Amino acid sequence: MTNHSEAAGTSGNGDISGRDECGEGSERGGHREDRAGGSVVGAGSGADGVPCAEHQVTLRTPAELADALPYLLGYRPEDSIVLVALHDRDGRGRFGGRARLGIPGNEDDWPAVAEQLAQGLVKGSERRGAPVESMVAFLCQEPRDNESGWEVMERLRPLAQLLRTACGVLDVPVVEALCITDNRFWSYCCPSEECCPLGGTPMGLPGTSVLAAAATYAGLQVRGSLRELRARLTPWETAAALEQESALNAVSVALIPRILDDESRTDVAAQALELADRLMRRFADAPPLSGTLPADLRDDELLAHDEAATLILGLQDRTTRDRAAEWMEGDEAGPALRLWRALARRCVGAYTEHAAAPLTLAGWVAWSTGDELEAREALAMALGADPGYLFARLLHQACNEGLDPESIRRCLRKERADRGGAVAGSEASVASAPCADSNGPSGRTPKPPTRTASPRRRRTRSTGSPTSHPSRRPTGPGGTRRPRPAAEGSTAADGRGRVGDSTGGPSRSRRGAGRRETRSDT
Repeated sequence: MTNHSEAAGTSGNGDISGRDECGEGSERGGHREDRAGGSVVGAGSGADGVPCAEHQVTLRTPAELADALPYLLGYRPEDSIVLVALHDRDGRGRFGGRARLGIPGNEDDWPAVAEQLAQGLVKGSERRGAPVESMVAFLCQEPRDNESGWEVMERLRPLAQLLRTACGVLDVPVVEALCITDNRFWSYCCPSEECCPLGGTPMGLPGTSVLAAAATYAGLQVRGSLRELRARLTPWETAAALEQESALNAVSVALIPRILDDESRTDVAAQALELADRLMRRFADAPPLSGTLPADLRDDELLAHDEAATLILGLQDRTTRDRAAEWMEGDEAGPALRLWRALARRCVGAYTEHAAAPLTLAGWVAWSTGDELEAREALAMALGADPGYLFARLLHQACNEGLDPESIRRCLRKERADRGGAVAGSEASVASAPCADSNGPSGRTPKPPTRTASPRRRRTRSTGSPTSHPSRRPTGPGGTRRPRPAAEGSTAADGRGRVGDSTGGPSRSRRGAGRRETRSDT
């Protein structure tokens, strides 16, 4: 059984999740054989792809706990605080909920983050009827500049103590706290240099532990790092980004006034959805490629700059975005997810906040198709691009709380069916109605922008053709942000307006105010 509870309210992306019946376990007791001992259930898989009970793998040492972390989360955490709850069952401790947040770069934020993370996991477990008896804490961060692993461990020691104190206030002891850095780990709880030397203990080779063998047998795979996952959704920072931003500027001059016009908005929405459907068919017809980077580069080649610009701006309309969300299952889901990822990568320069719409759609499709990890990250990145994006916030909370997406799918299916019936019943009147010209019902020429965004200089990487094969490096969930202008309405004039978010309120324009994960490099 899988449950999730959002760790909201901090400046870092994160998730809290729990498994009560299937998943990894740990017993409590002394240091080597008892304090860090426990078992991992294996063979078969649970709701989140975690091995379920046919055989058990026992974890007895801090080294085995450190090795187990990627399998507990399903990915390798980076710059992360991770708490893992332990539940007592038949005299044995079993892993329950897991909570992860980015490590805040500002140490003044550490007390609040530690308190929030502990309370979120403990209270969430209590709501699910699985009280937490104890915790295991992990701090994962790579060295900065010329730091050694030992220096990282010492720098994070106050944070480890804050976590232990925050859990202690809730009467939940932290039985082990590990710092993992520079391919080594240190224990904050063990005073003995015999088992926990000052220089740290080397991590084992990936895939060589007993747990790794059991996970492989059960069909469980670690999906790389969060950095690699976010790279698929992060805006370009290449020479091609300049061309894409120019296309966004050009298309916005013509498109935004029509979206803001109530008479022409419907026509613009229909054209955007038709374009999206055509692009999805193009993606679906492309032969499959192995590897995420080659596949993403190929998708980038299939999408022209002006097509991406038209669809990115069209999705800023709430109704258009909601219609696009109906492509969430069956043969439509795969091409739709690829398209939303590709559009998120095209929200460059002054348009980074526009990524909230395609990122939310990517998160929704991922969640609808059972990929909760990508769903949570995409939705967290959407909130990083625009913290006030209500659609992303609601989906993020629902996903983290372990709700069934089927209830949302049913609503979207009904909307689609009802709309189809309404269209069929009004074909005669539509056929006799006058046709609108290409500029919309009013036929107006859009007002030219009063100012044009100047392209920002970016580093480029050579990957062949800079326009056809844009290379990307992971830069964090939201890319570079620009401050929101003082006058909200001014962006509509310069062609970069944001229209109709999920609140359903009046049209408004936004730009740039985003949040990032609280990591030391951002």
